[in-house]
Amino acid sequence: MVTIPEYYTGKNVLITGATGFMGKVLLEKLLRSCPGVKAAYVLVRPKASQSPSARIADMVNCRLFDRLREDQPDFAEKIVAVNSDLTQPDLDLSKEDQDTLTDCINIVFHCAATIRFNEPLKDAMQLNVLATQKMVSLAHRMKRLEVFIHVSTAYAHCDRELIEEVVYPPPVDYRKLIDTLEWMDDKLVSLMTPKLIGERPNTYTYTKALVEYMVQQECGNLNVAIIRPSIVGASWKEPFPGWIDNFNGPSGIFIAAGKGILRTMRASNSAIADLVPVDVVINTTLAAAWYSGSQRHTRPKSMLVYNCTTGAINPFHWGEVEHHVISTFKRNPLEQAFRRPNVNLTSNHLINQYWIAVSHKAPAFLYDLCLRITGRDPSRNPLLRAMMVLEYFTSHSWVWNTDNVTMLLNQLGPEDRKVFNFDVRQLHWAEYMENYCMGTKKYVLNEELSGLPAARKHLNKLRNIRYTFNTVLVILIWRIFIARSQMARNIWYFVVSLCFKFLSYFRASSTLRY
Repeated sequence: MVTIPEYYTGKNVLITGATGFMGKVLLEKLLRSCPGVKAAYVLVRPKASQSPSARIADMVNCRLFDRLREDQPDFAEKIVAVNSDLTQPDLDLSKEDQDTLTDCINIVFHCAATIRFNEPLKDAMQLNVLATQKMVSLAHRMKRLEVFIHVSTAYAHCDRELIEEVVYPPPVDYRKLIDTLEWMDDKLVSLMTPKLIGERPNTYTYTKALVEYMVQQECGNLNVAIIRPSIVGASWKEPFPGWIDNFNGPSGIFIAAGKGILRTMRASNSAIADLVPVDVVINTTLAAAWYSGSQRHTRPKSMLVYNCTTGAINPFHWGEVEHHVISTFKRNPLEQAFRRPNVNLTSNHLINQYWIAVSHKAPAFLYDLCLRITGRDPSRNPLLRAMMVLEYFTSHSWVWNTDNVTMLLNQLGPEDRKVFNFDVRQLHWAEYMENYCMGTKKYVLNEELSGLPAARKHLNKLRNIRYTFNTVLVILIWRIFIARSQMARNIWYFVVSLCFKFLSYFRASSTLRY
C-alpha cells in the first residue's frame, strides 16, 4: 500500500466547512503533511462584504498556519476559494465552477454543518440534510472522484446506549420530512419538534441521524466513509498543543470556570467525558480517505463508519475534567477573573437549581443593576444557555464500538503512525487538559503568558476579599443571633468547650504516645 502522503500526491481535494474549527485544521494538516497534494478547493460563501478569496486570505494568516508557513511559504497558492452557498440550489455554484469541480476533484471532505444544538428544525434540516444531499448529487457528477468523506457526530444516535459503527435506520423517512417542512409554517414546526426528536436532546443530533441514512441511501456507487467524532476539543499535538479558536462546546465552559463565573453545573462526576482532540479527528479523517481511496479496487464495497471517540479506549470522567480545569486555572489564572475558580458538579436537579440561583443569577442581577444605575445596558449572559445545552452530555455515558478505528490504525505503516497519529491510548489526560486550558488563554482570549504574575496577584486579592467577607459575615451573624440570645450563647459555649476538650485530649494522647 502507498503511504498517506503518497496517496494524496497529485490529488485535487474539495473541502466544505473549511472556515470552521475542524475544517481549518484539516486544511492545514493536509497541506503540511501531504505537500504533494495538487490543490485544495474550498467552498466558501461571501460574508460581511468579504469575498471568498478575502475570507480565506484572512483565515490563513492566523497562528494555526504558522508552522505550515515556515515549511511552505507559498502554500496559499494551492488553496482555491470557490464561491458557494450550500443552502442555495446547485450550491450557488457558477456553471464554470461546476465544470471545474466535476472534472478534477478526486477526494471530497464534507465537514460543513450547523453546530448550534438548538437550531430551529427547518434550519437544521436545510444546513445538515439538504446541503449534504446537494453535495452527494454533485459528487455523482465528478468524473475522477475516488472517495467521499462525510463528517457526522458520535451523538447522532445518542438515544442508544451502545453505538456500533453502522448506519442505523432513521426515526422518520427523511424524504417525507423534507416535503412536510416545505409547506409548514415555523410556528407549527416549532410545536411538533419535541415529538419528532423524541429522546434525542436537540435538532442537531436528530438531523445528523437523518443525514447519515440519507448518505447511505443516495450514495449509489460512490465510495463513502463516515467519521463520527464525539466532543471535539483543542489539539493534542498538532500543529501545536492546545490550539483552539472558539468558545463552542466545553471551551466556553472552561473559560467561564477559569474566570470564576461558572460556579455550578449539572453533571455526573462518574460519567465519561468523551473529549477527542481535533488533531486526532483530522488524522483519522485523512487516514480513512487514504484507506477507502487506495483500496477501492481491492476491498469489497461497503460504507465504513468510524466512531472517533476516546471513552472505550482511554476513559476520562467529568469529575476529573473539573479537577484539572480548576487546578490549572488556579496555577495559571486568567486575567481579570471575577472570582477564584471553583465549580461544584452535581447530578441533583434541585441542588443545581439552588446553586444557579445563589451563584449565577444573584450576582448577574446585582451586576446588571449596577450597569443600569450607571446608565449602561445590562449584560447578556449566555452561560446558562450553554450549560443547559451541555447538561445532557455531561449527565450521560455511552459505549461506542471502535473496531473500524482500530483496524484503520493497524493498516498504517510506521512512518504514517508517527505523522498521522490517532492512537488515543497514548493520550495523557492531565497534560492534555493543562494544554487545553492554556490554549483557551492564549488563542481564544489572546492573553500573553507575561501577564501571569499580575493575574496571580489579582487572584490572591480575590482570595483576601473572600476571607474578609466571610469574617465580616461571621461577626454579623454573631451580633444578630448569638449575642442577643441566651440559648444561642449557651449552644456556642458548649460547642467551643467540646472543641477545646477534643484538642486537649488529642494533645495529651500525642504526648503519651511519644
